[in-house]
Amino acid sequence: MDTHPKNVLKFCPFCGSQRFSWDGTKSHICSDCHHKLYTNEAGSTVALIRNEKDELLFTVRKFNPAAGTLDLPGGFIDLGETAENCVKREIKEEVNLNVTELHFFGTFPNEYSFGGLTYFTIDIVFECKVESFTPLYAGDDVAKVCFIHPQKVNLEHIGLKSIKKIIAEIRERYRV
Repeated sequence: MDTHPKNVLKFCPFCGSQRFSWDGTKSHICSDCHHKLYTNEAGSTVALIRNEKDELLFTVRKFNPAAGTLDLPGGFIDLGETAENCVKREIKEEVNLNVTELHFFGTFPNEYSFGGLTYFTIDIVFECKVESFTPLYAGDDVAKVCFIHPQKVNLEHIGLKSIKKIIAEIRERYRV
């Protein structure tokens, strides 16, 4: 089933009308109350954390979408939260590390299907340094953690499109 909002959203969330239709580009419009509901990208962060062997810290997803596949630590930005604070919070929640330094790496669009609806996200990626790798453990929605060199990771083991693109960009940018 295609979970794009244009195929899933059938009723106006403001007046309940069934005359709620996709405009063909980025929003729904209600023919009765004339409210326009935009499908915008949600902000998410991703952390690139390297160890002394130049390996990246990967997580294994505990839940769907893509449960059991490789991922990079990070997560959705809360309302009113900055991307910088989000990546620090997510790293603490997911792998129990304290970020001491971060540098912007880039942005990568993604599609995140959950609960019968596709959400469009923009992954804001930071290269992060941490105080220490102890105690490193899988927390929150992470099944386990591991370090893998970017050149050695199998892209087929990565579940999300944007994470595959991030690893490809690392390989290109750093020629690793």
